[in-house]
Amino acid sequence: MVPTTDVLLALARHLGLLDVVVALDSALRAGDVALPELTAALHTRRRGVRRLRQAAALADPRSESPYETLLRLLHVVCEIPVVPQHDLWVSGRLIARGDLRLVGHQTFHEYDGAVHRDREQQRHDLRRDRDLEAHGWFRRGYTDLEVLHRPATILRDADRTLGRPHDPDRLDAWYALLRESCFTPAGRHLLLARLHLA
Repeated sequence: MVPTTDVLLALARHLGLLDVVVALDSALRAGDVALPELTAALHTRRRGVRRLRQAAALADPRSESPYETLLRLLHVVCEIPVVPQHDLWVSGRLIARGDLRLVGHQTFHEYDGAVHRDREQQRHDLRRDRDLEAHGWFRRGYTDLEVLHRPATILRDADRTLGRPHDPDRLDAWYALLRESCFTPAGRHLLLARLHLA
């Protein structure tokens, strides 16, 4: 069986940084790679290790899906401090676990995937939103549309919460990551070129 670190190094040789962080988050969360094993791989001189080191600096096993990883990294590169998977307890009762809590604020930013269109899930979400509001918390949900194509919406919302001027230039680093990732046509073309398949 091929070691997970070998797979991650192979991915790091060809994929963009964003893609590698998504893969690493998933591997760490699933327990497919242990930290000592990853640390040992990061201290080798093998091809792909530089990008894997960059990914390791950004990785967080608390992300529960690829788009949660993307939403978190968008916040990180735009200098929006967040805590992933924040548990909100009130009087010994778990009210909610939010994808991202904006540090210092009673605000969650969350990725809402297709599962949230299910009728029962929607009912659960609405009860949860009412619970949050009743305890002075605020939740914003985003889809892949905002993450990939309208990230300024997310940045503007965060800037308003943080009380700082909205600066679209903060998104430059995010756009640079996206352009090299398989989440965009440009990034997929780059991958095919690297593999001599373009």
